[in-house]
Amino acid sequence: MSEAPPRIPERSPVEDSGIEPAGRKLLRLEVRNSQVPIERKPEWIKTRLKTGPEYTELKSLVRREGLHTVCEEAGCPNIYECWEDREATFLIGGDQCTRRCDFCQIDTGKPADFDADEPRRVAESVATMGLRYATVTGVARDDLPDGGAWLYAETVRQIHAALPGCGVELLIPDFNADPEQLAEVFSSRPEVLAHNVETVPRIFKRIRPGFRFERSLSVITAAREAGLVTKSNLILGMGEEPSEVVETMQALHDAGCDLLTITQYLRPSPRHHPVVRWVKPDEFVGFQAEAEKIGFPGVLAGPLVRSSYRAGRLYQQAIEARGLTRQG
Repeated sequence: MSEAPPRIPERSPVEDSGIEPAGRKLLRLEVRNSQVPIERKPEWIKTRLKTGPEYTELKSLVRREGLHTVCEEAGCPNIYECWEDREATFLIGGDQCTRRCDFCQIDTGKPADFDADEPRRVAESVATMGLRYATVTGVARDDLPDGGAWLYAETVRQIHAALPGCGVELLIPDFNADPEQLAEVFSSRPEVLAHNVETVPRIFKRIRPGFRFERSLSVITAAREAGLVTKSNLILGMGEEPSEVVETMQALHDAGCDLLTITQYLRPSPRHHPVVRWVKPDEFVGFQAEAEKIGFPGVLAGPLVRSSYRAGRLYQQAIEARGLTRQG
């Protein structure tokens, strides 16, 4: 008599809350994902090595000073262009998130201890690198009383103090749309406040179970009402229909989103959501044209575009559209 297949454990209340225990086993969803082989990338996804004087100088500086950027550690395909523009991205709050999104390479687990000195260190790195524009992103910290709002806000304040000419783009979780936490973040006055919806409403809960689409829109609206330039991102290839992409772009614009990036989903590992389709370059051209027609003053769309790609240039487009001058 053959043995029964091993039983995959039910999700616990802790897992359902979006906070995974340390040393967790694979979720049933991750087991299903891992049964689909990693997809072969089409030719247009592959990148070619580029370099230049600014990139070479920054790379040497980062090595010499022992600095850490998301650009290098995540193997971003756009590092050469961004570093040539003196732009870089930093991750705060640790490398363990209290929520799990099915596309994201940042793992879910027990968060790092709260580090009140992290904002100063990030600002010091930005100043040492002499950046023109810094993107700061981070993990969700639902374990902290303020959701990590102070950490995000203080990092912006420290960068502005350390290098007044540097623009800061702050890419935030939703803070559960808590008005006090959002007010703390907005008070730091980043040049751009970004919150990524990432996908369309129909598959949103499947892809981002710890978030809600309408709640994310409300965060963007609140940031716009606070007078900030706002930004979001869409990742294609996870099961959305083209018509849904256009509808989602319209919803973002109606919510007060100024800037938009659109990119191709690349699967981080076998346990992540499989790639449903590879969106062709000409389709990205069409989506960018549609977004511009909707009224976004700044849009970048392409297979290798990332939400922080040429962020400083997009910000400049937004303030020119508003008839403003650059902050700072």
